[in-house]
Amino acid sequence: MQLEGTTALVTGAGSGLGAAAALELARAGARVVLLDRDADAAARTAGALPAPAAGAHAALGGDVTSEADVGAAVEAAGAVPGAALRAVVHCAGVGTPGKVLGRRGPLPLEAFEQVVRVNLVGTFNVLRLASAAMAASEPAGPDGEERGVVVLTASVAAFDGQVGQPAYAASKAGVAGLVLPAARELAAHRVRVLAVAPGVFRTPMVAGLPDDAVAGLEAGVPHPGRLGRPEEFAALARHAVENAYLNGEVVRLDGALRMPPA
Repeated sequence: MQLEGTTALVTGAGSGLGAAAALELARAGARVVLLDRDADAAARTAGALPAPAAGAHAALGGDVTSEADVGAAVEAAGAVPGAALRAVVHCAGVGTPGKVLGRRGPLPLEAFEQVVRVNLVGTFNVLRLASAAMAASEPAGPDGEERGVVVLTASVAAFDGQVGQPAYAASKAGVAGLVLPAARELAAHRVRVLAVAPGVFRTPMVAGLPDDAVAGLEAGVPHPGRLGRPEEFAALARHAVENAYLNGEVVRLDGALRMPPA
């Protein structure tokens, strides 16, 4: 998918992986619609992007579990004639920890449900509404073979879930399991679906950890022995959008990390 002159939607765009993805897609020539729970953070990211060739970048505050909020973002993405929504990079998510049986007893059901709702239900909400808009657009590319691509964010926790991650690992495993059936179905509409499964990245989710905890995470990465950089995620997300033969796959981006039990 050629990004020049198109529109891309990035969720969780106020910081971390989403902000890096928004910048990368804008550098590729896309007009970017940024959605984040923190509208001010989304606006700050938008203000740092290079100006698009058509229309203007748009920053919206909203919840990915809300049909109205995601619908508004998809509508904003289709607001500029000739710059149809062609790419989605969905990064919004939460990583609230909690053991099945903690010191205070079983993990509260509402805590588990909230993580699954944001990470899995929110992902499906973005996928369904964005793909509907893409399916209604004219095919793009020199061969007319594509209408759009949706890049989801899973996690290595989907495969190597640790103690204290039952909700997070389950939600990300759900995202990974969503990719292939969605890709097979949406192939009829010339829409691709895939996911990136990041390892440990230097994002706000790990920013609050003490130095020794960060060092321990870095020590577990075979090569390169450090946390991933958001721009490395963004580079892979852009490649996934631009490579027309990449479809139905969950790609680990983790420096060969395999997470230990705890």
